Amino acid sequence: MHEGFIGVFDVGVGGLSVLRALQQALPMEAFWYVADQAHFPYGREQDEKAILHWSDGIARFLVERGAKLIVVACHAATAAALQRLRMRYPQVPFVGVEPALKPAVMATRSGVIGVLATEATLRSQRYVHLVRRYASYVKILSDPCPGLVERIEAGDLDGPGVRRILRRAVEPMLEQGADTFVLGCTHYSFVEPTLRALVGPEAILLDSAPEVARRVQEVLFETGRARLLPRFPQGTRYFTTGDPRRFAQQVVRLLGEDQSVSVHRLVWQEGRFLARVRPREIPMAVTPSSAWQAMAVPA
Repeated sequence: MHEGFIGVFDVGVGGLSVLRALQQALPMEAFWYVADQAHFPYGREQDEKAILHWSDGIARFLVERGAKLIVVACHAATAAALQRLRMRYPQVPFVGVEPALKPAVMATRSGVIGVLATEATLRSQRYVHLVRRYASYVKILSDPCPGLVERIEAGDLDGPGVRRILRRAVEPMLEQGADTFVLGCTHYSFVEPTLRALVGPEAILLDSAPEVARRVQEVLFETGRARLLPRFPQGTRYFTTGDPRRFAQQVVRLLGEDQSVSVHRLVWQEGRFLARVRPREIPMAVTPSSAWQAMAVPA
Protein backbone atom coordinates (compact mmCIF):
# COMPACT_ATOMS: atom_id res chain seq x y z
CA MET A 1 0.00 0.00 0.00
CA HIS A 2 1.49 3.31 -1.09
CA GLU A 3 1.25 6.24 1.29
CA GLY A 4 1.11 9.86 0.22
CA PHE A 5 -1.64 11.92 -1.34
CA ILE A 6 -2.70 13.07 -4.80
CA GLY A 7 -2.16 16.79 -5.36
CA VAL A 8 -4.59 18.70 -7.59
CA PHE A 9 -4.21 22.35 -8.51
CA ASP A 10 -5.90 25.03 -10.57
CA VAL A 11 -6.08 28.81 -10.65
CA GLY A 12 -9.51 28.69 -9.00
CA VAL A 13 -12.58 26.54 -8.51
CA GLY A 14 -12.58 24.96 -11.98
CA GLY A 15 -10.32 22.11 -10.96
CA LEU A 16 -12.90 21.08 -8.38
CA SER A 17 -14.73 19.42 -11.28
CA VAL A 18 -11.64 17.25 -11.83
CA LEU A 19 -11.29 16.65 -8.10
CA ARG A 20 -14.92 15.47 -8.00
CA ALA A 21 -14.23 12.88 -10.71
CA LEU A 22 -11.08 11.75 -8.91
CA GLN A 23 -12.89 11.36 -5.59
CA GLN A 24 -15.55 9.23 -7.24
CA ALA A 25 -13.05 7.04 -9.11
CA LEU A 26 -10.53 6.72 -6.26
CA PRO A 27 -12.43 6.67 -2.97
CA MET A 28 -9.51 5.18 -1.04
CA GLU A 29 -7.10 7.99 -1.90
CA ALA A 30 -6.37 11.20 -0.02
CA PHE A 31 -6.26 14.51 -1.93
CA TRP A 32 -4.79 17.99 -1.48
CA TYR A 33 -6.39 20.68 -3.64
CA VAL A 34 -4.67 24.03 -4.27
CA ALA A 35 -6.51 27.00 -5.79
CA ASP A 36 -4.17 29.84 -6.82
CA GLN A 37 -6.95 32.41 -6.65
CA ALA A 38 -4.55 35.29 -5.93
CA HIS A 39 -3.36 35.03 -9.54
CA PHE A 40 -6.75 34.37 -11.14
CA PRO A 41 -7.21 34.11 -14.05
CA TYR A 42 -4.23 32.39 -15.69
CA GLY A 43 -3.60 33.32 -19.28
CA ARG A 44 -5.10 36.75 -19.77
CA GLU A 45 -2.47 39.32 -18.87
CA GLN A 46 0.00 36.80 -17.47
CA ASP A 47 2.55 35.29 -19.82
CA GLU A 48 3.60 31.65 -19.80
CA LYS A 49 6.66 32.40 -17.66
CA ALA A 50 4.47 33.72 -14.87
CA ILE A 51 2.13 30.72 -15.07
CA LEU A 52 5.13 28.40 -15.05
CA HIS A 53 6.57 30.19 -11.98
CA TRP A 54 3.34 29.86 -10.00
CA SER A 55 2.75 26.28 -11.14
CA ASP A 56 6.27 25.33 -10.13
CA GLY A 57 5.80 26.89 -6.69
CA ILE A 58 2.61 24.92 -6.10
CA ALA A 59 4.16 21.69 -7.41
CA ARG A 60 7.15 22.14 -5.12
CA PHE A 61 4.87 22.74 -2.15
CA LEU A 62 3.00 19.51 -2.90
CA VAL A 63 6.08 17.41 -3.67
CA GLU A 64 7.90 18.47 -0.51
CA ARG A 65 4.87 17.48 1.58
CA GLY A 66 4.56 14.00 0.14
CA ALA A 67 2.48 14.12 -3.04
CA LYS A 68 2.74 10.84 -4.90
CA LEU A 69 1.06 12.18 -8.05
CA ILE A 70 0.05 15.69 -9.14
CA VAL A 71 -2.84 16.62 -11.41
CA VAL A 72 -2.53 19.95 -13.21
CA ALA A 73 -6.28 20.59 -13.33
CA CYS A 74 -6.03 23.74 -15.43
CA HIS A 75 -5.79 23.90 -19.21
CA ALA A 76 -3.65 27.05 -19.21
CA ALA A 77 -1.22 25.65 -16.64
CA THR A 78 -1.08 22.32 -18.49
CA ALA A 79 -0.15 24.11 -21.71
CA ALA A 80 2.42 26.38 -20.08
CA ALA A 81 3.99 24.18 -17.44
CA LEU A 82 3.25 20.45 -17.65
CA GLN A 83 6.36 19.36 -19.54
CA ARG A 84 8.66 21.55 -17.43
CA LEU A 85 7.16 20.21 -14.22
CA ARG A 86 7.70 16.64 -15.38
CA MET A 87 11.37 17.41 -16.04
CA ARG A 88 11.90 19.27 -12.78
CA TYR A 89 10.21 16.67 -10.56
CA PRO A 90 10.87 13.33 -12.29
CA GLN A 91 10.20 11.42 -9.07
CA VAL A 92 6.48 12.32 -9.19
CA PRO A 93 4.08 11.56 -12.07
CA PHE A 94 2.11 14.52 -13.44
CA VAL A 95 -1.21 14.30 -15.27
CA GLY A 96 -2.56 17.32 -17.14
CA VAL A 97 -5.87 18.20 -18.75
CA GLU A 98 -6.62 18.88 -22.38
CA PRO A 99 -9.82 19.48 -24.35
CA ALA A 100 -11.63 16.22 -25.15
CA LEU A 101 -11.17 16.54 -28.90
CA LYS A 102 -10.38 12.91 -29.60
CA PRO A 103 -13.61 11.56 -28.07
CA ALA A 104 -15.50 14.44 -29.69
CA VAL A 105 -14.24 13.42 -33.13
CA MET A 106 -15.36 9.86 -32.43
CA ALA A 107 -18.78 11.00 -31.19
CA THR A 108 -19.84 13.62 -33.74
CA ARG A 109 -22.39 12.64 -36.35
CA SER A 110 -22.44 15.91 -38.28
CA GLY A 111 -18.67 16.36 -38.42
CA VAL A 112 -18.98 19.77 -36.73
CA ILE A 113 -17.61 20.24 -33.20
CA GLY A 114 -17.89 23.29 -30.97
CA VAL A 115 -15.05 23.97 -28.54
CA LEU A 116 -15.62 26.27 -25.58
CA ALA A 117 -12.27 27.16 -24.02
CA THR A 118 -10.37 30.14 -22.71
CA GLU A 119 -8.31 32.31 -25.00
CA ALA A 120 -5.11 31.02 -23.37
CA THR A 121 -6.03 27.44 -24.22
CA LEU A 122 -7.16 28.18 -27.78
CA ARG A 123 -3.94 30.01 -28.64
CA SER A 124 -1.62 27.47 -27.00
CA GLN A 125 0.61 25.25 -29.12
CA ARG A 126 -0.65 22.25 -27.18
CA TYR A 127 -4.20 22.89 -28.41
CA VAL A 128 -3.06 23.57 -31.99
CA HIS A 129 -1.20 20.25 -32.04
CA LEU A 130 -4.24 18.49 -30.57
CA VAL A 131 -6.44 19.80 -33.39
CA ARG A 132 -3.89 18.78 -36.02
CA ARG A 133 -3.54 15.30 -34.52
CA TYR A 134 -7.17 14.37 -33.99
CA ALA A 135 -9.44 16.81 -35.77
CA SER A 136 -8.09 17.37 -39.23
CA TYR A 137 -11.13 15.73 -40.88
CA VAL A 138 -13.85 17.55 -38.96
CA LYS A 139 -14.90 21.16 -38.68
CA ILE A 140 -13.87 22.84 -35.42
CA LEU A 141 -15.70 25.94 -34.22
CA SER A 142 -14.23 27.60 -31.15
CA ASP A 143 -15.19 30.40 -28.80
CA PRO A 144 -13.28 31.78 -25.75
CA CYS A 145 -16.49 32.69 -23.90
CA PRO A 146 -15.06 35.95 -22.51
CA GLY A 147 -16.18 36.63 -18.97
CA LEU A 148 -17.54 33.14 -18.29
CA VAL A 149 -14.68 31.96 -16.06
CA GLU A 150 -14.99 35.09 -13.96
CA ARG A 151 -18.72 34.58 -13.47
CA ILE A 152 -18.27 30.95 -12.46
CA GLU A 153 -15.48 31.89 -10.05
CA ALA A 154 -17.87 34.44 -8.53
CA GLY A 155 -20.50 31.72 -8.03
CA ASP A 156 -22.83 32.57 -10.93
CA LEU A 157 -23.67 29.28 -12.65
CA ASP A 158 -27.01 29.98 -14.29
CA GLY A 159 -27.71 33.71 -14.16
CA PRO A 160 -28.70 35.91 -17.12
CA GLY A 161 -25.06 36.87 -17.75
CA VAL A 162 -23.94 33.26 -17.95
CA ARG A 163 -26.80 32.36 -20.27
CA ARG A 164 -26.02 35.36 -22.47
CA ILE A 165 -22.33 34.39 -22.81
CA LEU A 166 -23.17 30.78 -23.62
CA ARG A 167 -25.95 31.70 -26.05
CA ARG A 168 -23.67 34.07 -27.94
CA ALA A 169 -21.06 31.28 -28.21
CA VAL A 170 -23.18 28.26 -29.15
CA GLU A 171 -25.96 29.68 -31.32
CA PRO A 172 -23.62 30.29 -34.31
CA MET A 173 -22.18 26.81 -33.77
CA LEU A 174 -25.64 25.24 -33.82
CA GLU A 175 -26.50 27.17 -36.99
CA GLN A 176 -23.44 25.60 -38.65
CA GLY A 177 -24.44 22.09 -37.64
CA ALA A 178 -22.47 21.45 -34.46
CA ASP A 179 -23.78 18.42 -32.60
CA THR A 180 -20.91 17.87 -30.17
CA PHE A 181 -19.52 20.41 -27.71
CA VAL A 182 -16.21 20.23 -25.86
CA LEU A 183 -15.92 21.93 -22.47
CA GLY A 184 -12.30 23.01 -22.82
CA CYS A 185 -12.01 24.69 -19.43
CA THR A 186 -12.43 22.94 -16.09
CA HIS A 187 -14.61 25.81 -14.86
CA TYR A 188 -17.13 25.17 -17.62
CA SER A 189 -18.16 21.79 -16.20
CA PHE A 190 -20.14 23.65 -13.54
CA VAL A 191 -22.38 25.34 -16.14
CA GLU A 192 -23.11 22.15 -18.06
CA PRO A 193 -26.82 22.14 -17.07
CA THR A 194 -27.18 25.72 -18.34
CA LEU A 195 -25.40 24.79 -21.56
CA ARG A 196 -27.56 21.70 -21.99
CA ALA A 197 -30.69 23.85 -21.92
CA LEU A 198 -29.30 25.89 -24.83
CA VAL A 199 -27.99 23.11 -27.08
CA GLY A 200 -30.82 20.64 -26.54
CA PRO A 201 -31.04 17.06 -25.30
CA GLU A 202 -29.57 15.47 -28.42
CA ALA A 203 -26.26 17.34 -28.34
CA ILE A 204 -23.19 15.63 -26.92
CA LEU A 205 -21.31 17.47 -24.18
CA LEU A 206 -17.79 16.35 -23.30
CA ASP A 207 -15.40 17.50 -20.60
CA SER A 208 -11.99 16.21 -19.55
CA ALA A 209 -12.63 15.23 -15.94
CA PRO A 210 -13.63 11.55 -16.46
CA GLU A 211 -10.66 10.95 -18.75
CA VAL A 212 -8.27 12.59 -16.25
CA ALA A 213 -9.60 10.35 -13.47
CA ARG A 214 -9.16 7.28 -15.66
CA ARG A 215 -5.59 8.27 -16.53
CA VAL A 216 -4.69 8.95 -12.91
CA GLN A 217 -6.02 5.54 -11.96
CA GLU A 218 -3.88 3.94 -14.66
CA VAL A 219 -0.72 5.77 -13.59
CA LEU A 220 -1.22 4.89 -9.93
CA PHE A 221 -1.39 1.18 -10.71
CA GLU A 222 1.35 1.28 -13.36
CA THR A 223 3.77 2.89 -10.90
CA GLY A 224 2.73 0.91 -7.83
CA ARG A 225 1.38 4.01 -6.09
CA ALA A 226 -2.26 3.00 -5.70
CA ARG A 227 -3.69 2.83 -2.20
CA LEU A 228 -5.44 -0.54 -1.97
CA LEU A 229 -6.84 -0.05 1.50
CA PRO A 230 -8.23 3.14 3.05
CA ARG A 231 -6.29 4.98 5.72
CA PHE A 232 -8.28 6.90 8.29
CA PRO A 233 -8.71 9.76 8.68
CA GLN A 234 -8.52 10.67 5.04
CA GLY A 235 -10.38 12.81 2.56
CA THR A 236 -9.36 16.14 1.05
CA ARG A 237 -7.38 19.12 2.32
CA TYR A 238 -8.05 22.43 0.61
CA PHE A 239 -5.65 25.36 0.11
CA THR A 240 -6.09 28.75 -1.52
CA THR A 241 -3.94 31.79 -2.15
CA GLY A 242 -7.18 33.79 -1.97
CA ASP A 243 -9.78 34.13 0.77
CA PRO A 244 -10.11 30.84 2.72
CA ARG A 245 -13.60 31.63 4.02
CA ARG A 246 -14.96 32.38 0.54
CA PHE A 247 -13.26 29.33 -0.96
CA ALA A 248 -14.75 27.10 1.72
CA GLN A 249 -18.17 28.36 0.71
CA GLN A 250 -17.38 27.65 -2.94
CA VAL A 251 -16.34 24.08 -2.13
CA VAL A 252 -19.55 23.49 -0.22
CA ARG A 253 -21.68 24.83 -3.06
CA LEU A 254 -19.88 23.21 -5.99
CA LEU A 255 -19.06 19.83 -4.48
CA GLY A 256 -22.00 19.55 -2.12
CA GLU A 257 -19.79 18.95 0.90
CA ASP A 258 -22.04 18.39 3.89
CA GLN A 259 -19.32 18.15 6.51
CA SER A 260 -16.76 20.60 7.83
CA VAL A 261 -14.43 22.00 5.18
CA SER A 262 -10.94 22.94 6.24
CA VAL A 263 -9.25 25.54 4.01
CA HIS A 264 -5.64 26.58 4.51
CA ARG A 265 -4.14 29.86 3.31
CA LEU A 266 -1.14 29.96 0.95
CA VAL A 267 0.78 33.20 0.44
CA TRP A 268 3.22 34.39 -2.24
CA GLN A 269 5.60 36.96 -0.79
CA GLU A 270 8.92 38.40 -1.99
CA GLY A 271 9.75 35.49 -4.22
CA ARG A 272 8.95 32.89 -1.58
CA PHE A 273 6.00 30.60 -1.15
CA LEU A 274 4.51 30.87 2.34
CA ALA A 275 2.07 28.25 3.55
CA ARG A 276 -0.02 29.11 6.56
CA VAL A 277 -1.35 25.80 7.72
CA ARG A 278 -3.81 25.41 10.56
CA PRO A 279 -3.02 22.46 12.84
CA ARG A 280 -6.49 20.93 13.01
CA GLU A 281 -9.78 20.54 11.18
CA ILE A 282 -12.42 23.20 11.79
CA PRO A 283 -15.95 23.90 10.55
CA MET A 284 -16.52 25.75 7.29
CA ALA A 285 -16.00 29.13 8.93
CA VAL A 286 -12.25 29.76 8.91
CA THR A 287 -10.48 30.68 12.11
CA PRO A 288 -8.46 33.90 12.47
CA SER A 289 -4.92 33.96 11.09
CA SER A 290 -3.51 33.79 14.63
CA ALA A 291 -4.47 30.10 14.65
CA TRP A 292 -2.26 29.32 11.63
CA GLN A 293 1.33 28.13 11.62
CA ALA A 294 3.60 29.73 8.98
CA MET A 295 6.12 27.75 6.96
CA ALA A 296 8.35 29.26 4.28
CA VAL A 297 9.09 27.37 1.09
CA PRO A 298 11.34 28.92 -1.62
CA ALA A 299 9.45 29.55 -4.85
